Amino acid sequence: MSATLLAPTARGSTAIVIGGVTVRLRASDPRFLQLIDERYTGFTADPAAADYEFDVELTPPCHLAADADVRVWRTGQRWQLERGDFHADWDPVTRRGCVRQSVNPYSIDSVLRIVHTLMLATSRTGFLLHAASAVRNGQAFLFSGVSGAGKTTISRLAPPDATLLTDELSYLRREAAGDYAYGTPFAGELAKVGENVKAPLAAVFLLAQGPANRIDEMPRREATRALLRNVLFFAKDAELVRRVFQMVCDFVERVPVRRLTFVPDARVWELIR
Repeated sequence: MSATLLAPTARGSTAIVIGGVTVRLRASDPRFLQLIDERYTGFTADPAAADYEFDVELTPPCHLAADADVRVWRTGQRWQLERGDFHADWDPVTRRGCVRQSVNPYSIDSVLRIVHTLMLATSRTGFLLHAASAVRNGQAFLFSGVSGAGKTTISRLAPPDATLLTDELSYLRREAAGDYAYGTPFAGELAKVGENVKAPLAAVFLLAQGPANRIDEMPRREATRALLRNVLFFAKDAELVRRVFQMVCDFVERVPVRRLTFVPDARVWELIR
């Protein structure tokens, strides 16, 4: 399945910036573009300054079942992304793609997550991690764990001087000055987008709930295994999987990863500094 691109004169556009990368979306339905602008409030940008571009064709739901798993595969230099509510075709060389999707701003949300994982893996600059993150005293702290580990809880307990980057999916990039965490619009149970800011990464905490608040050091091998379980990546591409694996191994060498056991009480933030 491939999208039919409409003439440029029939389309308006908006742009979304995440992790310092701007993606322009072009569509013929202004109501859809308005939905996108509302969904990504705080993360919209000047479409003229885009790094990548997608044409969006709005269609009835695709032929797949609504609960079908995400599939990501490569055909030549092009990537194919598919789920029950969308199909995307993307060429990272020309930096252009097209999406057929239902009239739902959260379909493009999934497309953007996948595209960013592919961009980061290809450039070897970072990865997306199932983790809450917040900035305090100019430094970013991540709180990673599987569903139910406490990402939303610890985000909700954050003190007033903490800036929430996300309660669900953290965006990590290696830059010349070090490792940075970026705010994302990918919200979890809080249903609140993060702030569109970045900060140098101070530490990652792997969450566990227990009878008292404490921080424990972790062996690097154990920390690496735990982070790998929480990395967001869909493509079944051996080379990119190898790159992501190596990036996580290198990341653990540079950034402290510790176990944070906590009770659901705001006093846990007294340990985070």
